Amino acid sequence: MRMTTDMGETTHKAVAWLMLAGLALSLVMAGFISYYASSSPDGLESVAESEGFIDSAQDSATVGSPLSDYGLVNVTDERLSVGLAGVIGVAITFIVALGLFYLLTVGKRRKPASDSIQESSGG
Repeated sequence: MRMTTDMGETTHKAVAWLMLAGLALSLVMAGFISYYASSSPDGLESVAESEGFIDSAQDSATVGSPLSDYGLVNVTDERLSVGLAGVIGVAITFIVALGLFYLLTVGKRRKPASDSIQESSGG
């Protein structure tokens, strides 16, 4: 029985280190490397240009948001703007994912009320 506990602790530590390494790598890529991404239009925009209907495009509903157009609004340095937007995006995604994983694991740990009732009634 002791071996299972040690294996479980080792597995949890390995998963924690893997998550932290992934988070660190994502932050570095979003914060520093993303600035060097291609400035060419994405697939849809490229097709719209080549097919001649780019003029009918409308602004996104999020055009005035703080993180619109892959940058941080009111930050004049483009490299800093793109880097901060990337870091904020990774942080928000990580927090949401961590919250969802937590909710899913808490749900697994709790026994459903119907199981408790059946056990106590002997059925």
